[in-house]
Parts: sequence; structure tokens; C-alpha cells
Amino acid sequence: MRRFVLIALPYLWLLCLFLIPFLIVLKISLSDTALARPPYMPQLDLAAGWEGVRAFFGDLDLENFWFLTTDDLYWKAYLSSLQIAALSTVLTLMVGYPMAYAMARAAPEWRPTLLMLVILPFWTSFLIRVYAWMGILSTEGLLNQLLLGLGVISTPLTILNTDTAVYIGIVYTYLPFMILPIYSALEKLDESLLEAAEDLGCSRAQAFWLVTIPLSKNGIIAGCFLVFIPALGEFVIPSLLGGSGTLMIGKVLWEEFFSNRDWPVASAVAIILLLILIIPIILFQRNEQKQREAEG
Repeated sequence: MRRFVLIALPYLWLLCLFLIPFLIVLKISLSDTALARPPYMPQLDLAAGWEGVRAFFGDLDLENFWFLTTDDLYWKAYLSSLQIAALSTVLTLMVGYPMAYAMARAAPEWRPTLLMLVILPFWTSFLIRVYAWMGILSTEGLLNQLLLGLGVISTPLTILNTDTAVYIGIVYTYLPFMILPIYSALEKLDESLLEAAEDLGCSRAQAFWLVTIPLSKNGIIAGCFLVFIPALGEFVIPSLLGGSGTLMIGKVLWEEFFSNRDWPVASAVAIILLLILIIPIILFQRNEQKQREAEG
């Protein structure tokens, strides 16, 4: 009995925190908008017995999903989100890999300190960090004042409320998620392999591309997934740093839910976003499984 309870607890956790909320959102996505509380119909009337249940399921339809296919706004938002998330992932990799490499090659006594510096931003509120970037990137912010003081520019740059600010915010926010798995892979790298490559005639650059990069592939893949998946549905960063000109599905979802109070359409948007996210999540899990099998 005790063993059954221990096995059942994780599944009960998933049932309560994932499956039931998902079914609720799915049900709302199949409903119609109504001037009621909650703002959708039909409502399940258990007092009517099986007739009420049959009437409830009979009134559900796919109209909201069909509406999403006929309105260009939503598909443009999905495509824009995919583009921003993909490019942000590449930029985060370009910034994060050299940092992870430097940490892995640092003296052992310095590595805990460097790791703490990477994790340190998590000790402060995510919202406060994004607001800080609003001050840095504004026309009168620290970045423009620094560039003006150095004589690099003659007039302030317009960075805030652009896609550039969104990329900066996403790269900064999710950089630790890229650094940590790559650092973990590089730290385990056997340096004798690099020495052997150099003995066989490879330069340091060739040894890096032919040995270091392939052996850190699992860390790179894990880091890219850990950045891409949350960046795809990001809402706070494009809302605060991108302004009204930035189109991402997270913003559209928020506007449908809170501004338009169209819960059925918002739920349909969320369901499609979840289906899109399932693909990289499955690929990430398969990569993790292959890595465990290789290590085991």
C-alpha cells in the first residue's frame, strides 16, 4: 500500500496541476463568449442530470479555432513569436557559450564564485530587472548617456519600444539557462582529448571546433531548448520593452483575456501555443534520455 501511494503521488500531482487545468482551458476554448460571469457559455448544469450533460457537450464547438485561422493577426503573432524566440536563442548562445567556456577553463577555486555571479540575478525580482532595462535603454537612459559621453553617437538612440529592446531583454533574462548546461558539459570535458588533437596537428582553433564543440553538443541543445521554450510565450518583456509595435502571442493572449474579456478565443490561442510548445519539449526530453543512456 505504501509503495502504491509513493507511485501514485507524482501522477496525482500531474493530474491536479496539469491535466485538470488543461481540460478546463480546453473546455473554455470550445465555448462561446457571453455577457455573463464567467464570460462564456455553456455552463454545466449537473442538476439537470444526464440531459444537462448531453446539452452541455452538444453546445461545444470548434468555432474559436476556426476564427483563429481566418484572422491574420493570430498567425502573424505566432510567426513573429517563433522568429523572436529563435533569434533570441541564437543570440543567447553566442553570448552564453564564451562565458560558459571561460568559466569551465577558470581556476577551480574561482568556479564557485563565477557560478554564483551567473545565478545572482535570480535573487532579485524578474519584474524589477525588466524595469531596470527600461531605464537603461530609454533615450535619457544610462546606455545613451554613456555613448554620448564617449562621443560614439551625437543624438540618443531609440532602443526602447523596439524589437531590439525585446531581444536584449530576452537574452539577459534567459542567459543563465544557456550558460549552466553548457558549463556543465564543458566542465566534464577531458582536456587530454584536446592535447591529443593538437599532437595530431590541429591548431587550437581546429581542436575547439572539432573536439570541444561536438563534445558540448548536449549542453548546447539543452540550453537552446531552455531558452526557446519560455521565450516563445513571453509576455512581460515584449510588453514593457517592446511597446505596442511588438507582436508576440503572449501579448495577444493577455489582451484577449483581460482587455477584450474573450476567454474562449484566449483559451484557443493558449491551446495552440501549447501544441506548438509540445514539439520542442518532446525533442528536449528525447535528447535528455539519449544523454542519460550514453552516460549509463
